[in-house]
Amino acid sequence: MPEPSYSAAEDQLVTDLVELYRTNIPLIRGFLNSFHSHFSESINEDGPLFEVVHSVKFRMKDPEHLRGKLFRKLDLARKAGKDFDINTDNVFLKVNDLGGYRILHLHTRQAAIIHKVLLEVIERANFDLFEQPFANIWDEEARAFFEGIGVRADVNPRLYSSVHYVVRARSRHAVTCEIQVRTLADEIWGEVDHQINYPEAHPSVGCREQIKVLARVASSCSRLVDSIMASHEEWNSLPSSAPVVETEAPSKAPTATDSGPSNK
Repeated sequence: MPEPSYSAAEDQLVTDLVELYRTNIPLIRGFLNSFHSHFSESINEDGPLFEVVHSVKFRMKDPEHLRGKLFRKLDLARKAGKDFDINTDNVFLKVNDLGGYRILHLHTRQAAIIHKVLLEVIERANFDLFEQPFANIWDEEARAFFEGIGVRADVNPRLYSSVHYVVRARSRHAVTCEIQVRTLADEIWGEVDHQINYPEAHPSVGCREQIKVLARVASSCSRLVDSIMASHEEWNSLPSSAPVVETEAPSKAPTATDSGPSNK
């Protein structure tokens, strides 16, 4: 399949957008740090998410990954017969993952608690939800849970599982950042997929299929943890039973061997 070609104007536009991002990395990083300073209060020892959130991590997008993403968006616009609508005035609103913040937890039901607290933090910190949160799922059984907590669920063909929030600062700077919430098991798949299968799909069919299998294994692992936690909570809710009293075994009658040597 031939590589797509681009006009000089298209190539220059993408270059200008990448350079604009490079120039504004400190601004976007400052926004991420500001969000973290507010959210970290909820995961401190006296915070509502201290026993819910395992860890957090945040990063800036690699400029060359942005270049590739812009060209892919340009290709999609061409195929759809549409104009490429990203420019230097709106790139920080059209591309929402230039700054990324990730919240990791153990099992699925914790996402409901994180969702509630996260919305409170966004409001308290004077940020806005730039778009409604949504969950990427591939397992339809997860749809009811996420829709039940007010999160739209979209099936992802790459077998990708994560809840996404896009936040915007209430300031004169048109800057957005993406927040992802996912289980530790899904994070394993995500890290492997990102290193091997991103930004372009790996050329090996076998490698791509193994990554799909890993997605299913990660999902099964999250489900198993869900089941273990549900069983644990059920056990703790049962009334305590009477303590088990250990009794000594009855003493054994002595035999000839036990009583010492025979007179024979």
